[in-house]
Amino acid sequence: MKLLYNARIHTLDPERPFASALVIDRERVLAIGDETLLDEFDGRAEKEDMGGRVLLPGLTDAHLHLRHYALNLQKVDCETSTLAECLQRVAERVRTARPEAWILGHGWNQNTWSDAPQDDRGRVPGFGNAADLDVVAPHNPVYLTAKSLHAAWVNSVALRLAGITAETPDPPNGRIQRDARGRPTGILLESAVQLVERVLPEPSPEEVAEAIRQAQPALWRVGVTGVHDFDRRLCFQALQLLHARGDLRLRVLKSIPLEDLPHAVALGLRTGFGDDFLRIGGVKIFMDGALGPRTAAMLQPYLGEPENRGILNMDAEELFEAGRQAVENGLSLAIHAIGDRANHETLNALERLRRYEAEHNLPSLRHRIEHVQVIHPDDAPRLAALDVLASMQPIHATSDMEMAERYWGERTAFAYAWRTQLQYGARLVFGSDAPVESPNPFWGLHAAITRRRADGSPGPEGWHPEQRLSREEALRGFTAGPAWAAGMEDRLGRLAPGYLADLIVLEEDPLTCPPNDLLHLRPWATMVAGEWCWRA
Repeated sequence: MKLLYNARIHTLDPERPFASALVIDRERVLAIGDETLLDEFDGRAEKEDMGGRVLLPGLTDAHLHLRHYALNLQKVDCETSTLAECLQRVAERVRTARPEAWILGHGWNQNTWSDAPQDDRGRVPGFGNAADLDVVAPHNPVYLTAKSLHAAWVNSVALRLAGITAETPDPPNGRIQRDARGRPTGILLESAVQLVERVLPEPSPEEVAEAIRQAQPALWRVGVTGVHDFDRRLCFQALQLLHARGDLRLRVLKSIPLEDLPHAVALGLRTGFGDDFLRIGGVKIFMDGALGPRTAAMLQPYLGEPENRGILNMDAEELFEAGRQAVENGLSLAIHAIGDRANHETLNALERLRRYEAEHNLPSLRHRIEHVQVIHPDDAPRLAALDVLASMQPIHATSDMEMAERYWGERTAFAYAWRTQLQYGARLVFGSDAPVESPNPFWGLHAAITRRRADGSPGPEGWHPEQRLSREEALRGFTAGPAWAAGMEDRLGRLAPGYLADLIVLEEDPLTCPPNDLLHLRPWATMVAGEWCWRA
Protein backbone atom coordinates (compact mmCIF):
# COMPACT_ATOMS: atom_id res chain seq x y z
CA MET A 1 0.00 0.00 0.00
CA LYS A 2 0.95 3.64 -0.57
CA LEU A 3 -0.09 6.58 1.57
CA LEU A 4 0.23 10.01 -0.08
CA TYR A 5 -0.03 12.82 2.46
CA ASN A 6 0.63 16.55 2.93
CA ALA A 7 -1.25 17.19 -0.32
CA ARG A 8 -3.96 19.49 -1.63
CA ILE A 9 -6.32 17.02 -3.27
CA HIS A 10 -9.15 18.05 -5.57
CA THR A 11 -11.09 14.78 -5.57
CA LEU A 12 -13.87 15.93 -7.99
CA ASP A 13 -16.08 13.81 -5.71
CA PRO A 14 -19.12 15.87 -4.65
CA GLU A 15 -19.31 13.85 -1.42
CA ARG A 16 -15.83 15.03 -0.39
CA PRO A 17 -14.37 17.69 -2.73
CA PHE A 18 -11.13 18.24 -0.80
CA ALA A 19 -8.68 16.03 1.10
CA SER A 20 -5.06 16.05 2.18
CA ALA A 21 -4.18 12.34 2.18
CA LEU A 22 -5.14 9.16 0.36
CA VAL A 23 -4.28 5.47 0.62
CA ILE A 24 -3.75 3.29 -2.44
CA ASP A 25 -4.04 -0.49 -2.33
CA ARG A 26 -2.68 -2.00 -5.52
CA GLU A 27 -4.54 -0.25 -8.37
CA ARG A 28 -7.35 1.44 -6.43
CA VAL A 29 -7.92 4.15 -3.87
CA LEU A 30 -8.60 2.49 -0.52
CA ALA A 31 -9.20 5.54 1.66
CA ILE A 32 -9.17 9.30 1.35
CA GLY A 33 -9.21 11.90 4.09
CA ASP A 34 -6.85 13.95 6.23
CA GLU A 35 -3.63 13.37 8.17
CA THR A 36 -5.37 10.97 10.59
CA LEU A 37 -4.78 8.35 7.91
CA LEU A 38 -1.08 8.45 8.90
CA ASP A 39 -1.91 6.89 12.26
CA GLU A 40 -4.59 4.59 10.91
CA PHE A 41 -2.26 3.02 8.34
CA ASP A 42 0.98 3.34 10.30
CA GLY A 43 3.18 0.33 9.56
CA ARG A 44 0.88 -0.91 6.83
CA ALA A 45 1.49 1.61 4.03
CA GLU A 46 4.56 3.16 2.45
CA LYS A 47 4.30 6.90 3.17
CA GLU A 48 5.11 9.55 0.56
CA ASP A 49 5.18 13.22 1.47
CA MET A 50 3.70 15.26 -1.39
CA GLY A 51 5.24 18.49 -0.06
CA GLY A 52 1.99 20.44 -0.23
CA ARG A 53 1.55 19.74 -3.94
CA VAL A 54 -1.81 19.50 -5.71
CA LEU A 55 -3.34 16.13 -6.64
CA LEU A 56 -5.99 15.69 -9.32
CA PRO A 57 -7.59 12.67 -10.98
CA GLY A 58 -5.72 11.61 -14.11
CA LEU A 59 -6.89 13.41 -17.26
CA THR A 60 -8.46 11.70 -20.25
CA ASP A 61 -8.17 12.90 -23.84
CA ALA A 62 -11.57 11.87 -25.16
CA HIS A 63 -10.73 12.32 -28.85
CA LEU A 64 -7.28 11.32 -30.03
CA HIS A 65 -5.80 9.39 -32.96
CA LEU A 66 -3.27 7.24 -31.15
CA ARG A 67 -1.61 5.57 -34.12
CA HIS A 68 -1.35 8.85 -36.01
CA TYR A 69 -0.09 10.68 -32.95
CA ALA A 70 2.57 8.07 -32.18
CA LEU A 71 3.80 7.72 -35.76
CA ASN A 72 3.68 11.48 -36.35
CA LEU A 73 6.35 11.94 -33.70
CA GLN A 74 8.64 10.37 -36.33
CA LYS A 75 7.39 12.42 -39.31
CA VAL A 76 8.34 15.79 -40.78
CA ASP A 77 6.70 18.52 -38.72
CA CYS A 78 4.82 20.57 -41.32
CA GLU A 79 3.07 22.94 -38.92
CA THR A 80 4.82 26.09 -40.07
CA SER A 81 3.87 29.72 -40.61
CA THR A 82 5.07 29.70 -44.22
CA LEU A 83 4.95 27.34 -47.18
CA ALA A 84 8.67 27.95 -47.71
CA GLU A 85 9.56 26.69 -44.24
CA CYS A 86 7.48 23.57 -44.75
CA LEU A 87 9.29 22.86 -48.02
CA GLN A 88 12.64 23.43 -46.31
CA ARG A 89 11.82 20.81 -43.66
CA VAL A 90 10.85 18.34 -46.36
CA ALA A 91 14.13 19.04 -48.17
CA GLU A 92 16.09 18.36 -44.97
CA ARG A 93 14.42 14.97 -44.58
CA VAL A 94 15.04 14.12 -48.24
CA ARG A 95 18.79 14.71 -47.78
CA THR A 96 18.99 11.94 -45.17
CA ALA A 97 16.43 9.56 -46.70
CA ARG A 98 17.12 6.44 -48.72
CA PRO A 99 16.67 6.86 -52.49
CA GLU A 100 12.99 6.47 -53.40
CA ALA A 101 11.90 6.16 -49.74
CA TRP A 102 8.58 7.78 -48.86
CA ILE A 103 8.80 11.16 -47.15
CA LEU A 104 5.94 11.44 -44.65
CA GLY A 105 4.89 14.60 -42.83
CA HIS A 106 1.96 16.13 -41.02
CA GLY A 107 0.55 19.45 -39.90
CA TRP A 108 0.40 21.85 -42.87
CA ASN A 109 -2.40 24.42 -42.84
CA GLN A 110 -2.58 26.69 -45.85
CA ASN A 111 -4.81 29.08 -43.91
CA THR A 112 -1.89 30.12 -41.69
CA TRP A 113 0.82 30.54 -44.36
CA SER A 114 1.92 34.17 -44.70
CA ASP A 115 3.30 33.35 -48.16
CA ALA A 116 0.32 31.36 -49.44
CA PRO A 117 0.60 31.49 -53.27
CA GLN A 118 -2.06 33.47 -55.08
CA ASP A 119 -1.09 32.86 -58.72
CA ASP A 120 -2.89 30.31 -60.85
CA ARG A 121 0.07 28.62 -62.51
CA GLY A 122 -0.89 24.99 -62.08
CA ARG A 123 -2.35 25.53 -58.64
CA VAL A 124 -5.44 26.53 -56.74
CA PRO A 125 -4.68 29.87 -55.05
CA GLY A 126 -3.72 29.58 -51.41
CA PHE A 127 -2.53 25.96 -51.55
CA GLY A 128 0.79 24.31 -52.24
CA ASN A 129 0.98 21.94 -55.17
CA ALA A 130 2.88 18.96 -56.49
CA ALA A 131 5.38 21.13 -58.37
CA ASP A 132 6.46 22.82 -55.12
CA LEU A 133 7.32 19.45 -53.64
CA ASP A 134 8.95 18.24 -56.86
CA VAL A 135 11.63 20.91 -56.49
CA VAL A 136 12.76 19.61 -53.08
CA ALA A 137 11.92 15.93 -53.65
CA PRO A 138 12.29 15.06 -57.32
CA HIS A 139 12.78 11.32 -56.73
CA ASN A 140 11.23 10.48 -53.37
CA PRO A 141 7.44 10.17 -53.12
CA VAL A 142 6.05 12.70 -50.63
CA TYR A 143 2.85 12.40 -48.60
CA LEU A 144 2.01 15.23 -46.16
CA THR A 145 -1.24 15.16 -44.21
CA ALA A 146 -2.96 18.43 -43.35
CA LYS A 147 -3.35 19.56 -39.76
CA SER A 148 -7.03 18.61 -39.97
CA LEU A 149 -6.24 15.07 -41.24
CA HIS A 150 -8.90 15.77 -43.88
CA ALA A 151 -6.52 16.56 -46.74
CA ALA A 152 -3.11 15.56 -48.09
CA TRP A 153 -0.43 17.20 -50.22
CA VAL A 154 1.64 14.98 -52.50
CA ASN A 155 4.27 15.36 -55.22
CA SER A 156 4.31 14.08 -58.78
CA VAL A 157 6.09 10.83 -57.86
CA ALA A 158 3.34 10.01 -55.37
CA LEU A 159 0.62 10.90 -57.89
CA ARG A 160 2.26 8.58 -60.41
CA LEU A 161 2.58 5.70 -57.94
CA ALA A 162 -1.08 6.12 -56.99
CA GLY A 163 -2.16 6.24 -60.64
CA ILE A 164 -3.83 9.63 -60.25
CA THR A 165 -4.19 11.49 -63.55
CA ALA A 166 -6.49 14.08 -65.08
CA GLU A 167 -8.80 11.21 -66.01
CA THR A 168 -9.10 9.82 -62.48
CA PRO A 169 -12.63 10.45 -61.18
CA ASP A 170 -13.26 11.90 -57.72
CA PRO A 171 -13.98 9.07 -55.28
CA PRO A 172 -17.23 9.06 -53.27
CA ASN A 173 -17.08 11.66 -50.46
CA GLY A 174 -13.74 12.96 -51.73
CA ARG A 175 -12.24 15.38 -54.19
CA ILE A 176 -9.04 15.51 -56.23
CA GLN A 177 -8.18 19.20 -56.38
CA ARG A 178 -7.57 20.24 -60.00
CA ASP A 179 -6.20 23.30 -61.75
CA ALA A 180 -7.99 25.31 -64.41
CA ARG A 181 -7.01 22.71 -67.04
CA GLY A 182 -8.35 19.79 -64.99
CA ARG A 183 -4.95 18.44 -63.92
CA PRO A 184 -4.44 17.18 -60.34
CA THR A 185 -2.65 19.82 -58.27
CA GLY A 186 -1.32 17.43 -55.65
CA ILE A 187 -3.96 18.33 -53.03
CA LEU A 188 -6.36 15.53 -52.10
CA LEU A 189 -9.48 16.19 -50.02
CA GLU A 190 -11.36 13.81 -47.71
CA SER A 191 -11.60 10.21 -49.08
CA ALA A 192 -9.35 11.10 -52.03
CA VAL A 193 -6.38 10.77 -49.66
CA GLN A 194 -7.03 7.01 -49.69
CA LEU A 195 -5.94 6.88 -53.33
CA VAL A 196 -2.39 7.48 -52.09
CA GLU A 197 -2.72 5.80 -48.69
CA ARG A 198 -3.36 2.47 -50.39
CA VAL A 199 0.11 2.54 -51.98
CA LEU A 200 1.93 3.72 -48.85
CA PRO A 201 4.06 1.12 -47.12
CA GLU A 202 1.92 0.18 -44.12
CA PRO A 203 3.69 -0.25 -40.81
CA SER A 204 3.29 -3.61 -39.11
CA PRO A 205 1.29 -4.01 -35.89
CA GLU A 206 4.61 -4.48 -34.09
CA GLU A 207 5.95 -1.18 -35.45
CA VAL A 208 2.79 0.67 -34.42
CA ALA A 209 2.88 -0.98 -30.99
CA GLU A 210 6.45 0.16 -30.48
CA ALA A 211 5.60 3.70 -31.62
CA ILE A 212 2.71 3.85 -29.13
CA ARG A 213 4.90 2.43 -26.35
CA GLN A 214 7.44 5.17 -26.98
CA ALA A 215 4.70 7.83 -27.18
CA GLN A 216 3.12 6.99 -23.82
CA PRO A 217 5.64 9.02 -21.76
CA ALA A 218 4.86 12.12 -23.84
CA LEU A 219 1.23 11.80 -22.76
CA TRP A 220 2.03 11.05 -19.11
CA ARG A 221 4.22 14.16 -19.03
CA VAL A 222 1.19 16.35 -19.76
CA GLY A 223 -1.07 14.50 -17.32
CA VAL A 224 -2.94 12.23 -19.74
CA THR A 225 -3.69 8.82 -18.22
CA GLY A 226 -6.41 7.74 -20.67
CA VAL A 227 -7.51 8.28 -24.26
CA HIS A 228 -10.50 7.59 -26.47
CA ASP A 229 -8.90 6.45 -29.69
CA PHE A 230 -10.40 6.97 -33.14
CA ASP A 231 -7.87 5.20 -35.35
CA ARG A 232 -8.62 1.98 -37.16
CA ARG A 233 -7.87 -1.75 -37.13
CA LEU A 234 -4.08 -1.52 -37.18
CA CYS A 235 -4.10 0.58 -34.02
CA PHE A 236 -6.39 -1.94 -32.31
CA GLN A 237 -3.98 -4.74 -33.23
CA ALA A 238 -1.07 -2.78 -31.80
CA LEU A 239 -2.95 -1.97 -28.60
CA GLN A 240 -3.75 -5.64 -28.07
CA LEU A 241 -0.08 -6.51 -28.45
CA LEU A 242 0.89 -3.93 -25.84
CA HIS A 243 -1.89 -5.02 -23.51
CA ALA A 244 -0.91 -8.68 -23.70
CA ARG A 245 2.66 -7.78 -22.72
CA GLY A 246 1.61 -5.51 -19.87
CA ASP A 247 3.07 -2.50 -21.70
CA LEU A 248 -0.20 -0.60 -22.16
CA ARG A 249 -0.27 1.98 -19.37
CA LEU A 250 -2.96 4.26 -20.76
CA ARG A 251 -6.64 3.48 -20.38
CA VAL A 252 -7.96 3.24 -23.93
CA LEU A 253 -11.55 3.32 -25.17
CA LYS A 254 -11.27 1.97 -28.73
CA SER A 255 -13.73 2.95 -31.43
CA ILE A 256 -14.76 0.72 -34.34
CA PRO A 257 -14.77 2.27 -37.84
CA LEU A 258 -18.05 2.04 -39.74
CA GLU A 259 -16.51 -0.16 -42.42
CA ASP A 260 -15.80 -2.79 -39.76
CA LEU A 261 -19.31 -2.74 -38.27
CA PRO A 262 -20.36 -5.98 -40.07
CA HIS A 263 -17.27 -7.76 -38.71
CA ALA A 264 -17.94 -6.48 -35.18
CA VAL A 265 -21.54 -7.67 -35.41
CA ALA A 266 -20.46 -11.07 -36.74
CA LEU A 267 -18.02 -11.47 -33.85
CA GLY A 268 -20.57 -10.30 -31.28
CA LEU A 269 -18.49 -7.36 -30.03
CA ARG A 270 -20.41 -4.87 -27.90
CA THR A 271 -19.64 -1.45 -26.49
CA GLY A 272 -17.95 -1.90 -23.11
CA PHE A 273 -16.35 -5.26 -23.88
CA GLY A 274 -12.82 -5.47 -22.49
CA ASP A 275 -11.24 -4.43 -19.22
CA ASP A 276 -10.16 -1.23 -17.49
CA PHE A 277 -7.17 -0.75 -19.82
CA LEU A 278 -8.65 -1.62 -23.22
CA ARG A 279 -12.33 -1.71 -24.00
CA ILE A 280 -14.63 -1.30 -27.00
CA GLY A 281 -16.23 2.10 -27.52
CA GLY A 282 -18.65 3.17 -30.24
CA VAL A 283 -18.86 2.93 -34.01
CA LYS A 284 -17.10 5.92 -35.58
CA ILE A 285 -19.05 7.43 -38.48
CA PHE A 286 -18.00 10.44 -40.57
CA MET A 287 -20.82 12.74 -41.58
CA ASP A 288 -18.63 15.44 -43.15
CA GLY A 289 -15.15 16.90 -43.50
CA ALA A 290 -13.46 19.78 -41.68
CA LEU A 291 -13.23 23.56 -41.62
CA GLY A 292 -9.58 23.79 -42.75
CA PRO A 293 -10.14 22.37 -46.27
CA ARG A 294 -13.73 23.80 -46.29
CA THR A 295 -15.30 20.34 -46.51
CA ALA A 296 -17.44 20.54 -43.35
CA ALA A 297 -21.07 20.24 -44.50
CA MET A 298 -22.89 23.57 -44.13
CA LEU A 299 -26.53 24.64 -44.47
CA GLN A 300 -25.37 27.81 -46.26
CA PRO A 301 -22.24 28.33 -48.41
CA TYR A 302 -18.84 29.29 -47.10
CA LEU A 303 -18.24 33.04 -47.29
CA GLY A 304 -16.60 33.93 -50.60
CA GLU A 305 -17.35 30.46 -52.04
CA PRO A 306 -21.00 30.60 -53.15
CA GLU A 307 -20.89 27.12 -54.68
CA ASN A 308 -19.28 25.41 -51.70
CA ARG A 309 -21.35 23.92 -48.88
CA GLY A 310 -18.79 21.26 -48.03
CA ILE A 311 -19.15 17.50 -48.34
CA LEU A 312 -21.97 15.57 -46.65
CA ASN A 313 -21.04 11.89 -46.55
CA MET A 314 -24.53 10.60 -45.75
CA ASP A 315 -27.94 11.94 -44.89
CA ALA A 316 -30.09 11.23 -41.82
CA GLU A 317 -31.73 8.21 -43.44
CA GLU A 318 -28.41 6.55 -44.23
CA LEU A 319 -27.06 7.32 -40.77
CA PHE A 320 -30.17 5.86 -39.13
CA GLU A 321 -29.77 2.62 -41.06
CA ALA A 322 -26.15 2.27 -39.94
CA GLY A 323 -27.14 3.22 -36.40
CA ARG A 324 -29.98 0.72 -36.30
CA GLN A 325 -27.58 -2.12 -37.12
CA ALA A 326 -25.23 -0.89 -34.40
CA VAL A 327 -27.77 -0.50 -31.57
CA GLU A 328 -29.42 -3.82 -32.34
CA ASN A 329 -26.06 -5.35 -31.54
CA GLY A 330 -25.20 -3.29 -28.46
CA LEU A 331 -22.85 -0.81 -30.14
CA SER A 332 -23.10 2.92 -29.49
CA LEU A 333 -22.30 5.60 -32.07
CA ALA A 334 -19.56 8.23 -32.17
CA ILE A 335 -20.44 10.52 -35.08
CA HIS A 336 -18.03 13.07 -36.58
CA ALA A 337 -20.08 16.18 -37.39
CA ILE A 338 -18.47 19.61 -37.78
CA GLY A 339 -20.68 21.71 -40.03
CA ASP A 340 -24.21 22.84 -39.08
CA ARG A 341 -25.76 20.71 -41.82
CA ALA A 342 -23.83 17.63 -40.68
CA ASN A 343 -24.98 18.21 -37.09
CA HIS A 344 -28.58 18.75 -38.25
CA GLU A 345 -28.66 15.48 -40.21
CA THR A 346 -26.95 13.67 -37.32
CA LEU A 347 -29.50 14.87 -34.77
CA ASN A 348 -32.38 13.91 -37.07
CA ALA A 349 -30.97 10.40 -37.30
CA LEU A 350 -30.33 10.15 -33.56
CA GLU A 351 -33.84 11.36 -32.76
CA ARG A 352 -35.24 8.54 -34.87
CA LEU A 353 -32.74 6.11 -33.37
CA ARG A 354 -33.82 6.98 -29.82
CA ARG A 355 -37.41 6.17 -30.78
CA TYR A 356 -36.24 2.89 -32.29
CA GLU A 357 -34.35 1.96 -29.11
CA ALA A 358 -37.49 2.62 -27.01
CA GLU A 359 -39.88 0.82 -29.36
CA HIS A 360 -37.70 -2.31 -29.43
CA ASN A 361 -36.81 -2.34 -25.72
CA LEU A 362 -33.16 -1.74 -26.51
CA PRO A 363 -30.87 -0.02 -24.00
CA SER A 364 -30.45 3.73 -24.43
CA LEU A 365 -26.80 3.71 -25.39
CA ARG A 366 -24.34 6.55 -24.79
CA HIS A 367 -24.15 7.99 -28.28
CA ARG A 368 -21.89 10.97 -28.89
CA ILE A 369 -21.27 13.60 -31.55
CA GLU A 370 -17.61 14.32 -32.16
CA HIS A 371 -16.71 18.02 -32.56
CA VAL A 372 -20.14 19.77 -32.79
CA GLN A 373 -18.11 22.71 -34.08
CA VAL A 374 -20.93 24.82 -35.50
CA ILE A 375 -24.62 24.13 -34.95
CA HIS A 376 -27.79 25.90 -36.00
CA PRO A 377 -29.41 27.56 -32.96
CA ASP A 378 -32.58 25.51 -33.50
CA ASP A 379 -30.52 22.32 -33.12
CA ALA A 380 -28.48 23.41 -30.09
CA PRO A 381 -30.95 22.06 -27.44
CA ARG A 382 -31.31 18.69 -29.13
CA LEU A 383 -28.17 16.99 -27.81
CA ALA A 384 -29.37 17.35 -24.23
CA ALA A 385 -32.95 16.41 -25.17
CA LEU A 386 -31.70 13.21 -26.82
CA ASP A 387 -29.13 12.48 -24.08
CA VAL A 388 -26.30 12.65 -26.63
CA LEU A 389 -22.81 13.52 -25.42
CA ALA A 390 -21.11 16.61 -26.85
CA SER A 391 -17.55 15.41 -27.51
CA MET A 392 -15.71 18.66 -28.19
CA GLN A 393 -12.14 19.96 -28.31
CA PRO A 394 -11.65 23.38 -26.66
CA ILE A 395 -8.28 23.96 -28.34
CA HIS A 396 -10.01 23.93 -31.74
CA ALA A 397 -11.82 27.17 -30.90
CA THR A 398 -8.68 29.24 -30.36
CA SER A 399 -6.81 27.50 -33.16
CA ASP A 400 -9.65 27.92 -35.68
CA MET A 401 -11.14 31.28 -34.74
CA GLU A 402 -9.64 33.29 -37.61
CA MET A 403 -10.59 30.63 -40.18
CA ALA A 404 -14.07 30.38 -38.69
CA GLU A 405 -14.60 34.14 -38.91
CA ARG A 406 -13.31 34.15 -42.49
CA TYR A 407 -15.50 31.32 -43.78
CA TRP A 408 -18.50 31.15 -41.39
CA GLY A 409 -18.93 34.83 -40.51
CA GLU A 410 -21.92 35.44 -38.22
CA ARG A 411 -22.37 31.70 -37.76
CA THR A 412 -19.42 31.73 -35.35
CA ALA A 413 -21.88 32.93 -32.68
CA PHE A 414 -23.00 29.29 -32.59
CA ALA A 415 -19.56 27.72 -32.99
CA TYR A 416 -17.52 25.85 -30.36
CA ALA A 417 -20.45 26.62 -28.05
CA TRP A 418 -19.57 24.73 -24.85
CA ARG A 419 -21.50 27.02 -22.49
CA THR A 420 -24.60 26.71 -24.66
CA GLN A 421 -24.45 22.92 -24.54
CA LEU A 422 -23.87 22.91 -20.80
CA GLN A 423 -26.78 25.27 -20.17
CA TYR A 424 -29.12 23.03 -22.15
CA GLY A 425 -27.97 20.08 -20.03
CA ALA A 426 -25.68 18.15 -22.37
CA ARG A 427 -22.69 16.28 -20.99
CA LEU A 428 -19.37 17.73 -22.18
CA VAL A 429 -16.56 15.37 -23.11
CA PHE A 430 -13.25 17.07 -23.96
CA GLY A 431 -10.22 16.03 -25.98
CA SER A 432 -7.63 17.41 -28.37
CA ASP A 433 -8.01 15.55 -31.69
CA ALA A 434 -4.22 14.98 -31.56
CA PRO A 435 -2.23 15.04 -33.76
CA VAL A 436 -4.51 17.76 -35.19
CA GLU A 437 -3.71 19.72 -32.01
CA SER A 438 -1.37 19.14 -29.08
CA PRO A 439 -2.71 16.56 -26.59
CA ASN A 440 -1.72 18.83 -23.69
CA PRO A 441 -4.99 19.08 -21.69
CA PHE A 442 -3.81 22.21 -19.88
CA TRP A 443 -3.84 24.02 -23.21
CA GLY A 444 -7.40 22.78 -23.62
CA LEU A 445 -8.30 24.03 -20.14
CA HIS A 446 -6.82 27.44 -20.97
CA ALA A 447 -8.83 27.64 -24.20
CA ALA A 448 -12.03 26.59 -22.42
CA ILE A 449 -11.83 29.21 -19.66
CA THR A 450 -10.33 32.13 -21.61
CA ARG A 451 -11.24 31.63 -25.31
CA ARG A 452 -7.81 33.22 -25.95
CA ARG A 453 -4.62 32.11 -27.66
CA ALA A 454 -1.28 31.97 -25.87
CA ASP A 455 -0.41 35.43 -27.23
CA GLY A 456 -3.56 36.90 -25.68
CA SER A 457 -5.48 37.36 -28.92
CA PRO A 458 -8.17 38.32 -29.64
CA GLY A 459 -8.19 40.34 -26.39
CA PRO A 460 -8.85 40.13 -22.65
CA GLU A 461 -12.42 38.90 -22.96
CA GLY A 462 -11.61 36.21 -25.50
CA TRP A 463 -13.44 35.09 -28.64
CA HIS A 464 -17.19 34.91 -28.04
CA PRO A 465 -16.63 35.12 -24.29
CA GLU A 466 -20.22 34.10 -23.56
CA GLN A 467 -19.07 30.51 -24.25
CA ARG A 468 -16.31 30.47 -21.62
CA LEU A 469 -16.44 27.82 -18.88
CA SER A 470 -15.44 27.84 -15.24
CA ARG A 471 -12.30 25.92 -14.36
CA GLU A 472 -14.17 23.11 -12.66
CA GLU A 473 -16.60 22.77 -15.58
CA ALA A 474 -13.68 22.54 -18.00
CA LEU A 475 -11.79 20.08 -15.78
CA ARG A 476 -14.82 17.79 -15.63
CA GLY A 477 -14.68 17.67 -19.44
CA PHE A 478 -11.32 15.90 -19.10
CA THR A 479 -12.33 13.68 -16.15
CA ALA A 480 -15.96 12.91 -15.29
CA GLY A 481 -17.20 13.43 -18.87
CA PRO A 482 -14.89 10.89 -20.50
CA ALA A 483 -15.48 8.43 -17.63
CA TRP A 484 -19.23 8.60 -18.30
CA ALA A 485 -18.72 8.23 -22.05
CA ALA A 486 -16.67 5.07 -21.43
CA GLY A 487 -19.20 3.59 -19.01
CA MET A 488 -16.60 3.82 -16.23
CA GLU A 489 -18.11 6.55 -14.08
CA ASP A 490 -18.20 4.14 -11.11
CA ARG A 491 -14.40 3.86 -11.05
CA LEU A 492 -12.83 6.67 -13.07
CA GLY A 493 -12.91 10.47 -13.19
CA ARG A 494 -12.58 11.21 -9.47
CA LEU A 495 -10.48 10.23 -6.46
CA ALA A 496 -12.66 8.28 -4.03
CA PRO A 497 -12.58 4.89 -2.28
CA GLY A 498 -12.91 2.08 -4.82
CA TYR A 499 -11.89 4.26 -7.75
CA LEU A 500 -8.86 3.52 -9.91
CA ALA A 501 -5.68 5.16 -8.65
CA ASP A 502 -4.96 7.28 -11.71
CA LEU A 503 -3.74 10.71 -10.64
CA ILE A 504 -1.41 13.59 -11.35
CA VAL A 505 0.68 15.71 -8.99
CA LEU A 506 1.22 19.42 -9.74
CA GLU A 507 3.31 22.20 -8.25
CA GLU A 508 0.59 24.77 -9.04
CA ASP A 509 -3.16 24.50 -8.63
CA PRO A 510 -4.91 24.71 -12.03
CA LEU A 511 -8.13 25.71 -10.28
CA THR A 512 -6.63 28.86 -8.76
CA CYS A 513 -3.45 29.81 -10.67
CA PRO A 514 -3.38 32.79 -13.09
CA PRO A 515 -5.05 31.64 -16.35
CA ASN A 516 -1.93 32.02 -18.48
CA ASP A 517 0.00 29.75 -16.09
CA LEU A 518 -2.10 26.86 -17.40
CA LEU A 519 -0.13 27.07 -20.64
CA HIS A 520 3.06 26.16 -18.78
CA LEU A 521 1.76 23.65 -16.24
CA ARG A 522 3.35 20.21 -16.29
CA PRO A 523 2.74 17.44 -13.78
CA TRP A 524 5.44 16.79 -11.22
CA ALA A 525 4.40 13.13 -11.31
CA THR A 526 1.79 10.91 -12.99
CA MET A 527 0.35 7.68 -11.61
CA VAL A 528 -1.63 5.00 -13.44
CA ALA A 529 -3.20 2.04 -11.62
CA GLY A 530 -1.37 2.85 -8.40
CA GLU A 531 2.10 2.94 -9.95
CA TRP A 532 4.19 6.02 -10.72
CA CYS A 533 4.73 5.95 -14.48
CA TRP A 534 6.45 9.32 -14.73
CA ARG A 535 8.10 11.83 -12.40
CA ALA A 536 9.79 15.11 -13.17
